[in-house]
Amino acid sequence: MLAFNELFGYYGRRLYYFSFGYLRSEPECEELVQEVFTKVWEKRTALKEELSFRSYIFTIAFNIIRKHFRNRSLVNTYLKSQVMDDFNLDTIEKVDFNSLKSRLDDLVSKLPLRRKEIFTKSRFEGLSVKEIAADLNISKKTVENQLTEALRFIRHNLTDERIVGLLFVYLFIL
Repeated sequence: MLAFNELFGYYGRRLYYFSFGYLRSEPECEELVQEVFTKVWEKRTALKEELSFRSYIFTIAFNIIRKHFRNRSLVNTYLKSQVMDDFNLDTIEKVDFNSLKSRLDDLVSKLPLRRKEIFTKSRFEGLSVKEIAADLNISKKTVENQLTEALRFIRHNLTDERIVGLLFVYLFIL
């Protein structure tokens, strides 16, 4: 129990700020942190010491955030269908999200190896610039520059505004 409290003390605030970047709601962020640590407690006997605990809890948090946005999207879709039966769905809602994921994966795979590693750690593993710099033994400025270049490359190759919007939907809703 003491170890659990120490983990909560160490990671609780980090998870809160990570989730606040997506949710922008203090109560929802507090609830998310509680939910993450509830899941950790429930699965404490199955945790593997050789795996990264930090990656484990941030993956749980990211999946909860995605589920939150997916549920919000479903409610909005339902409300739209009830209020506007004759409403034609936008092109955005008709797009095959698998092709969007494929496009993003393709662009990420074209990044130079180190830039790809830094981008993946930042955007998919939820690590901060400081954590990435420490993990890879490079300066924070190098991490920031690599992230800027990765985002510039992706943005440049997703010139259609709809695709950029869909990318947001894919990353944070599905």
